[in-house]
Amino acid sequence: MQKAGIILVVSGALIAIGLILLAVGNQVILDGVFQGNGKISSNQDLIISGKFNSEESSRGVFAVQVMEFKENRISAKILDPFENEIVSKNIDDETIEEEFDIFDTGEYKLIIQSDSSEETQVFGAIGPLPDAGKKSLSFVSAYILIIGMVGLVGSGIYRIKSKKKSV
Repeated sequence: MQKAGIILVVSGALIAIGLILLAVGNQVILDGVFQGNGKISSNQDLIISGKFNSEESSRGVFAVQVMEFKENRISAKILDPFENEIVSKNIDDETIEEEFDIFDTGEYKLIIQSDSSEETQVFGAIGPLPDAGKKSLSFVSAYILIIGMVGLVGSGIYRIKSKKKSV
């Protein structure tokens, strides 16, 4: 019976550590990501601006999510600090994610537009592409959570088998 208790405590600790690492990992990955949401139509765009440093990151990423996606024409474009269009993408799915190059330090803009007069709710985000070290933190936290969950299940199975033997 004592082994099951130790396994239970260790599994609970692993789950707690995994959840903490998951929260920290998400915070680290989303650091420097600029987000916005709103309704767009043919006469109303959603513009999300973010400052980028070309010395810190050479790649950026933007994502657009369309609520209640329909076949109307929605597009997204990225403007560099000099207002030059560097990326243009027609949105043909509920969610898209694209990368772009950061050549100059300054303010980049994500502009989400629609050709439809009907209002559509959208969410957008723009930020530097997270490096592999930041991404690996979320994988590590997921593995720790999985190990903790397996430990909980194992503890339950061990406890059930121990009770059957004692009866």
